[in-house]
Amino acid sequence: MRSLLTALLGPLLLAAPACAQTPPPDGPPGHRLVWADEFDRDGLPDPALWTWDTHANRTGWYNNELQYYAADRRENARVEDGRLIVEARRERLETATDWGGQAYTSARMLSRQSWTYGVIEARAKLPCGRGTWPAIWMLPVDLEDWPGDGEIDIMEHVGHRPGVVHGTVHTGRYNHVAKTQRGAEVAVPDACDAFHVYQVRWTPDAIDFVLDGRPYYSFPNERTDRAAWPFDRPFQLILNVAVGGDWGGAEGVDDAAFPQRLEVDWVRVWRPE
Repeated sequence: MRSLLTALLGPLLLAAPACAQTPPPDGPPGHRLVWADEFDRDGLPDPALWTWDTHANRTGWYNNELQYYAADRRENARVEDGRLIVEARRERLETATDWGGQAYTSARMLSRQSWTYGVIEARAKLPCGRGTWPAIWMLPVDLEDWPGDGEIDIMEHVGHRPGVVHGTVHTGRYNHVAKTQRGAEVAVPDACDAFHVYQVRWTPDAIDFVLDGRPYYSFPNERTDRAAWPFDRPFQLILNVAVGGDWGGAEGVDDAAFPQRLEVDWVRVWRPE
């Protein structure tokens, strides 16, 4: 496990003596590392890099999901032994001021930084309990209209189909509500037992989905209109584990399987030189 990278951009820039720095990881040719978390500091996730999304706790989350997303709660999101743990638990936080009656807790983390184009990747091990719905994905920071403003699902997995990983985009023209979403699934038989690198390579021409360095789907820019390609604005990274929902809970929720963990070894963002 490498130490926390010290070559981050803008307000996230960290100063360190040259003798304390470690070489950055090798990235895609022609790209430079602009943001990363190596999860080498135990405790809550780094508040300089991440914030929490809790806005729908009281009203209930989308897609009929069942979780309450906690903020700054180690039981649901913490760094330990060089890995981020996002943990979904069977419990009721009735004392929380924004509790909406949920019987499960989890966390939904948002990157404070955002990017337009680049290579975005995470090395992760997934939960497989029935009813879990982990995701590594992206939304625009100025989201006003879903799906018109776009969504990039770098990795999605539902526990009732263990070992099947999905990479998907949603736009005004292509989205799951209209059953026109664009994407592909790939078999990862040990997705819940081993770490794999989930990646998108996002350019003005296409969004390519890549597993462990092997591309498995490409969404091209048709160059028609915004309904087909809204991917020309800054997007931020999201890490979460949902519980239940229209897709994640399509075959019910196995309460005996909880707690369930999404483990992330690192996340990295590379931009063209």
